[in-house]
Amino acid sequence: MSRSERSPLLLAGLLATAGVAHFASPRQFDATIPQALPGTPRTWTYASGAAELALAAGIALPRTRKTAALAAAAFFVGVFPANVKMAVDWRHRPTPQKAAAIGRLPLQLPLVLWARSVAKNGEGRS
Repeated sequence: MSRSERSPLLLAGLLATAGVAHFASPRQFDATIPQALPGTPRTWTYASGAAELALAAGIALPRTRKTAALAAAAFFVGVFPANVKMAVDWRHRPTPQKAAAIGRLPLQLPLVLWARSVAKNGEGRS
C-alpha cells in the first residue's frame, strides 16, 4: 500500500480515535468548550465526538472521501477556538501540560492541510 493510499486511512484512524476518546473520557473535553456556546459542554463534547466518528467513516470510504475530508478540514478550523481556550486555561499548569496545550495550536494547520490533501487526492476514486 502506497503512502497516498495510507494517508486517508491514517486520517480516518486519527479522527476515529479522537471521536472514541470524546465518549470514553468526556470530562477532559468538556473543559475545552468555550462558555459562549449555547447548551452544556457535555452536549458539545458528544456532538464533536460523533462528528469525528462520522468524518472518519466518510474518509475511510472512497466514495465519500472527498466530501468528508473537506468537512474534516473545516472541522479542524472549527475546533481551533477550543484549543486556544485550553491553552489559555492551562497557562498555570505544570510545564509539560502547558507545553502540550500550547503545542496543539500550531498542529491545527497541518491537520487542515492533510485533510485538504486527502480530499484532493480522493477525487475521482470509486
